[in-house]
Amino acid sequence: MSVSLAEKISDSELEVMKVLWQAGDALPVNVIRETLQKDRGWEATTVKTLIGRLAAKGVIRQEKRNVFYYSPLIGEEEYKAWAADNLIRRLYQGSAKDLVAALVRSEGLTQADIEELRRLFRMED
Repeated sequence: MSVSLAEKISDSELEVMKVLWQAGDALPVNVIRETLQKDRGWEATTVKTLIGRLAAKGVIRQEKRNVFYYSPLIGEEEYKAWAADNLIRRLYQGSAKDLVAALVRSEGLTQADIEELRRLFRMED
C-alpha cells in the first residue's frame, strides 16, 4: 500500500474499514450503516458520506448487486503495519526500540506482555 493512500484514511473512515475487515466479505451498505449506527451512534448520512469518500479514494470496492456491496481493497494487517511504521517514524525518529522503551516506562505493557515480547525476541536468535 502506498503511504499516501494510508494517510488519506481519516479516523472516522477507519471505523468503516474496521467493519469491513471484521466481516471478511463484501457487505451491503445497510449492514455497514446499521453496525455503525449501533456501535457509534452515527446517522445514516454520515455513514454514506464516509463510504463514498473511501470508494472515491480507492480504498474500498463498490459492487452493484441488488444493492451496493462494499469490500476493502487494503488488508487490516497491511494498514496496521503502515500505521505502526508511520508512528515510529513520526514520533520516535524511526526507532522501534524507543517506542517499546516508552511503553515500558508508561506502564503501557503488562508483565505478561513483556514476557511475550521476550519469547518473541528469543525466537529471532
